[in-house]
Amino acid sequence: MKIEDYFALIKKTIESSAVVRLSNVTYEKRSTHIGIIGGTLHFADNTILDWREYVDVEIKEDRLMYTYHYMDSSKKIIFRYDNTGHYKKLGLSTYPHHKHLDRDENVVSSDPTDLATVLREIEQLVELD
Repeated sequence: MKIEDYFALIKKTIESSAVVRLSNVTYEKRSTHIGIIGGTLHFADNTILDWREYVDVEIKEDRLMYTYHYMDSSKKIIFRYDNTGHYKKLGLSTYPHHKHLDRDENVVSSDPTDLATVLREIEQLVELD
């Protein structure tokens, strides 16, 4: 897959979500197969997702770096997924992949994730009027 195809897939994923009300996404092509993508998504209940990925899609979708930071309208964390290697001491079975359930006090193991999976989780939390 080429990075432009991945960018198009992400755009389609965002557009197909029933709870996204506003999106601001940037796409940065680094090579034929590598890019940085991220931005902010605003949802129907005024919650927000700040996210970014550094991906290599030459053979498969490999997120070299990702963070999906979901918060309420006052910017208080609801959850955050990332693969930053700062929790090795916790001995998480999925290291470096993990999920924050609040600031840094409650960190749990998490399989690698992607934007589509995170959006499905958010869709379960957002109540539509």
